[in-house]
Amino acid sequence: MKVLCFGSLNIDYTYKVDHFVKKGETLSSDGLEVFSGGKGLNQSIALSRAGAETYHAGAIGEDGRFLLAQLEESGVNTNCVAVLPGMQSGHAIIQNDKEGDNCILLYGGANQAITKSQVDGVMERFQRGDFLVLQNEINELAYIMESAGKKGLKIVLNPSPMNEKISGLPLERVDYFMLNEVEAMQILGEETADERDGARLAEGLRRRFPKAAIVLTMGGAGSIYMDEKETIHQPAYQVQAVDTTAAGDTFTGFFIGGLLRGLENKAAMDEASRAAAIAVTRQGAAPSIPLLNEVRE
Repeated sequence: MKVLCFGSLNIDYTYKVDHFVKKGETLSSDGLEVFSGGKGLNQSIALSRAGAETYHAGAIGEDGRFLLAQLEESGVNTNCVAVLPGMQSGHAIIQNDKEGDNCILLYGGANQAITKSQVDGVMERFQRGDFLVLQNEINELAYIMESAGKKGLKIVLNPSPMNEKISGLPLERVDYFMLNEVEAMQILGEETADERDGARLAEGLRRRFPKAAIVLTMGGAGSIYMDEKETIHQPAYQVQAVDTTAAGDTFTGFFIGGLLRGLENKAAMDEASRAAAIAVTRQGAAPSIPLLNEVRE
């Protein structure tokens, strides 16, 4: 089995700040670094570093060719990535504060120029039983999911960033939901955060999508895996975070990558948690994702 990550490719401009800029405020940054990023690219790198045979599909402008090099250096096949002349690659403006938290402004660029023709060509390369990993930073998601479902691919959805587009997707086709508490609340139509409870949210999603497995991440409170047969509570590994940008992407990549290597759900959850803990101790998005031997050690 192999895995296709059909997702975003971004150039990340990361600014170190004392605090997040407020309305009407002009704030000087303490530094600027430029990284490869995008949830799709991050998850492809995590999948490959977790030992999965990984293919990336998406689109970039000429300015994003170094993103392909980053993927290829991590062992990801990039033959399904379109390079669009005259189009600017997607990018993100990231504020990273002194606590290690971040806030992100996205520009879609080439990520929003996926065509049905490209999707059709990509899907010809994959077959029943292969995995498809999706996020919410590209267009044509519904068409991609329908096409993959008809071919019998296992669909993994990380509904991030969460917005109104998610409710219009064929969510009944999803085999694995990878999401956090806020995203789970939004899918379930809950508006208050005062009584958030991971197990309750996971159970709500299971009732809504009975054929899907739910993987719910809860930051320092750990994570939960739930399907029709078992529930697993995975504690978080406690570390000093410096940058949380790619933590969720790392978790997703190592969980699915672990399954593709034949790990049981519990072992895959533990490996994903360890990988995410390492990632948050490092700066940047893709550069923070650990290698499999680091996670094992």
